[in-house]
Amino acid sequence: MTVSPASRRTGPLAGLRLFDLSRILAGPTCTQLLGDLGADVIKIERPGAGDDTRKWGPPYLKGEGGQDTTESAYYLASNRNKRSVTIDIAKPEGQALAKRLIAKCDIMVENFKAGDMARYGLSHADLKGAQPALIYCSISGFGQTGPYAPRAGYDMLAQGIGGMMSVTGEPDRPPMKVGVGIADVMCGMYATTAILAALHHRDKTGEGQYIDLSLLDSQVAWLVNVGLNYLTSRQVPQRVGNEHPNIVPYNVLPSSDGFIILAVGNDGQYQKFCEFAGVPELAKDPRFVTNELRVKNRKAIYELLPDITRRKSQAEWIAGLAKLGVPCSPVNTVDQVFTDPQVQHRQMQISMPHPLAANGTVDLIGNPIKYSGTPVDYALPPPYLGQHTDEVLKELLAMPDAEIAGLRQRGIV
Repeated sequence: MTVSPASRRTGPLAGLRLFDLSRILAGPTCTQLLGDLGADVIKIERPGAGDDTRKWGPPYLKGEGGQDTTESAYYLASNRNKRSVTIDIAKPEGQALAKRLIAKCDIMVENFKAGDMARYGLSHADLKGAQPALIYCSISGFGQTGPYAPRAGYDMLAQGIGGMMSVTGEPDRPPMKVGVGIADVMCGMYATTAILAALHHRDKTGEGQYIDLSLLDSQVAWLVNVGLNYLTSRQVPQRVGNEHPNIVPYNVLPSSDGFIILAVGNDGQYQKFCEFAGVPELAKDPRFVTNELRVKNRKAIYELLPDITRRKSQAEWIAGLAKLGVPCSPVNTVDQVFTDPQVQHRQMQISMPHPLAANGTVDLIGNPIKYSGTPVDYALPPPYLGQHTDEVLKELLAMPDAEIAGLRQRGIV
């Protein structure tokens, strides 16, 4: 799917403007999602450097002659539908300029360390008097309060402290992090939800508010059933590899020509699986009749299943069990993900025009939200550093060229 730039924003959040002082992944995940939904996102970056992730490569977007550009794949992943403006907020003149732009915005998102915004005169306390309707969201590693608040926080630290790594990986191997920065991404999702709820509150009352989100809090929140298993039983959950702590069979198993995921969610599905597998006796085995029994006897059933699942090919298992309503899938590599017919049908890979790309376009991962009336708005590709500085200063502040040139000469923008 190729998407052309739009001359004006659409989507359910069209008309809202966001001052984005976030970088890395958690904040940019939030602001990209809000941008996809139509908000005008003004991404503020440090002159000459920009978002840290611009340098987190290779790989980088290829430019003319196949040479690397300065746009890393990591940066491209979470920065579309934004306009890049460079401002040095460490300088008083830059702080004053930032305040002028914030005054034109509905929402502000930042993910600096706790206390940094106050040092720049851009904290919620500094701004709320002049702008009481502003929705101000701070994202940090550990929150604005508590003993860890001053610490820098990264995704892997949140996964470690928040317990996720302790339950990820094989039982006899070291703890493992999830393969993507999931603590960052989920914190960004919580931030999006919080901002949208605050907007609803503002619509009713006219009042903005301050939102304090942390990677660690978000990580603990999405321990979900594993966390509740502990709080209910006070038994510490252990790593079970690809197994499920509460459902059996739910695992990666071998077929005759590859691996399959078998995810039997209830006793009826288990009965159907046994019939299709040609082992009806397993459906009647007193150790395995119910899910509760299968969980208690997981070792015994998993000793039997590999020999059974090797009797059919991957395609036979997937097609046959799908007809019976028994969940089963392959384990796709990332290249196979983007050639999967369902993924392609759902347009989860998109292409957007990009001025630095050798072939004129950049491939991106699509937004999963499918609206019936206000579709996701792919208007702007991830911007290069400072791409929209002049445009935004003229549009929002009616700033003349000479003044912009002076700011640039003094290193403010």
